Amino acid sequence: MVADPRYGFETRAIHVGQEPDPRTGSVIMPIYQTSTYAQDGVGGLREGDYEYSRTANPTRTALEEALAALEGGRHALAFASGMAATDAVLRTMLRPGDHLVLGNDVYGGTFRLIDKVLTEWGVTYSVASLSDLDEVRSALRPETKLVWCESPTNPLLGIADIAALAELAHVGGAKLVVDNTFATPYLQTPLELGADVVVHSTTKYLGGHSDVVGGAVITDSDDLRERLFFLRNSAGAVPGPFDAWLTLRGLKTLAVRMERHCGNAELIAEALSVHPKVERVYYPGLAEHPGHSLAAKQMRRFGGMVSFTHADGEQAALNMVARTKLFILAESLGGVESLIEHPGRMTHASVAGSLLAVPAELVRLSVGIEDAHDLLADLRYALDAS
Repeated sequence: MVADPRYGFETRAIHVGQEPDPRTGSVIMPIYQTSTYAQDGVGGLREGDYEYSRTANPTRTALEEALAALEGGRHALAFASGMAATDAVLRTMLRPGDHLVLGNDVYGGTFRLIDKVLTEWGVTYSVASLSDLDEVRSALRPETKLVWCESPTNPLLGIADIAALAELAHVGGAKLVVDNTFATPYLQTPLELGADVVVHSTTKYLGGHSDVVGGAVITDSDDLRERLFFLRNSAGAVPGPFDAWLTLRGLKTLAVRMERHCGNAELIAEALSVHPKVERVYYPGLAEHPGHSLAAKQMRRFGGMVSFTHADGEQAALNMVARTKLFILAESLGGVESLIEHPGRMTHASVAGSLLAVPAELVRLSVGIEDAHDLLADLRYALDAS
């Protein structure tokens, strides 16, 4: 099915790139578990120009067509992980001597890649609060080529004005990249707001079942797509066909899962906001969140991630995350099961001592799709016992 914008999100998620198999009539995209393809004479490639599965694979193509349709972009490329996608974007769009502006609240792995790897390649960066446009404007330099944005941010759930950031970046001759992992295209489509590139860890909500690792890049730029494709083919950071198939399967239920994630997260955020052992709740769905109005404007709902600070400090936060029974103590997010973690010691340990350091007493929740009252009872028990 062509990615017709007249079709709703749920319809596109189920049908784009996933027509019944012409040979067998299978209604589910097959897993093309092959490394190479027969040629009809030297250079005589068959439909789709499939030659070698590092370069292209039909199952991966189906996933990319679906991802592009959901994000409203012309091109999508799937990668072996979210960090592989991030690395490809940074190495494609930056050169030694270039500068980028990085938000002051981002995934620790992104910061580590920029701070520990790209700086050795001669790339420099500045940190700014992306919710403060004046601060971003001050951080821009003549050599700035990229503004890297998360909205909502990881782990403090900050909200950036994507349209305003895009305009600001473009005036300065830079591009805006938005990591849309927390929001997903069901809640937010950054390309429609002016972003140049969207990045995902498809491991998270898009896959949705904690059983696959992957990443994706979506853009409208033909030139950028060709450069990304060349780098991916040269470096080889591609997902296998089974990984692509699992992610494609996850996309089919993304809309219904996100509705439940959001509904559960809203209830939990409200309950935590009045709990005596919670100092502060970070959730854009709360009216007191500084980005609430902006999130309501550029997002469909407010997402399934909730963070909060424990009123009794770091050790109490550590005790609390070890006592939940339904919330599993683990890194990652976006699966159907609820996860809990201590960012300072886990996903964001790499930002310790930097401008991106997170509060020591911070707890992050990936709210799953279980019964909300069971999840609330689990959190209350763990908090009371901490």
